[in-house]
Amino acid sequence: MRKSIFCEMVNIQYPIIQGGMAWVADSSLAAAVSNAGGLGLIAAANAPVDYVREEIRKAKKLTDRPFGVNIMLLSDNAEEMAHMVCEEGVKVITTGAGNPGKYMEKWKSHGIIVMPVVPSVALAKRMERYGADALIVEGCEAGGHIGELTTMVLVPQVVDAVRIPVIAAGGIGDGRGVAAAFMLGASGVQVGTRFLVAHECTIHTNYKQRVLSAKDIDTVVTGRATGHPVRSIRNQLSRKFQLLEKENASPEQYEEMGRGALRIAVREGDVDRGSIMAGQIAGLIHKEQSCREIIEEMFAEAKEKIDKANQWI
Repeated sequence: MRKSIFCEMVNIQYPIIQGGMAWVADSSLAAAVSNAGGLGLIAAANAPVDYVREEIRKAKKLTDRPFGVNIMLLSDNAEEMAHMVCEEGVKVITTGAGNPGKYMEKWKSHGIIVMPVVPSVALAKRMERYGADALIVEGCEAGGHIGELTTMVLVPQVVDAVRIPVIAAGGIGDGRGVAAAFMLGASGVQVGTRFLVAHECTIHTNYKQRVLSAKDIDTVVTGRATGHPVRSIRNQLSRKFQLLEKENASPEQYEEMGRGALRIAVREGDVDRGSIMAGQIAGLIHKEQSCREIIEEMFAEAKEKIDKANQWI
């Protein structure tokens, strides 16, 4: 497959980013993805700045390939995190849950490539005006916090609306999804859920098993009433959230029930009371592999599908 403009921009072999999943995307996973030719990410989320700094330093010892950090801009320490990544010489930043505009000048002065995650055409245009180098366009098939539009309809509309590279995300977990993303005009893909079951992913075995056993209808979206919907695998916690919605509960009640829920699922393996964030693609994932096996398999299949499509055209 021809090297995409995105690969050239970030100096990677395969046009794939590993999603910046909170409590999941650590130095082990990020380095393994980068060593396999993709772009690994360390998730800052709400973690202490010193913890993320240490993960960055660990990743540098594990790989000499480019990797990045995902910064959640609504977190209390986002500003401190924005300065820390400059101090540590991070080369790529992806952002979510907020506007990176006020940090853009500083990041650019340090030669950092900035790629915001966007759920709409309007936000994509705004991020391009702010100086984003590329956009991660995420459909509602994704796990975790989501928007309303599907990847299939959102990606081509953003591709038509901006001039910078577009990375498709949401519902991509095999070579068919990669090929489809390219057909929609994307320059690369971001994958989260499939990397949950990578050998190098350090999440609890219980979490991995719930992803591996998931069926097509096993994810559910909760929290729409709060304006911050989340996709996860059905369990006791998701059913409690659904009851809150029926009772028109307050945002504070949602926040209280969800506090620490992702951590106890990811780190403690409590997949009843914890939040098992995963995308709809979980129904297609049935085996554990190394990051290298995942990436090479996906792109070999994508090439096969694209070559076949070229025969039909």
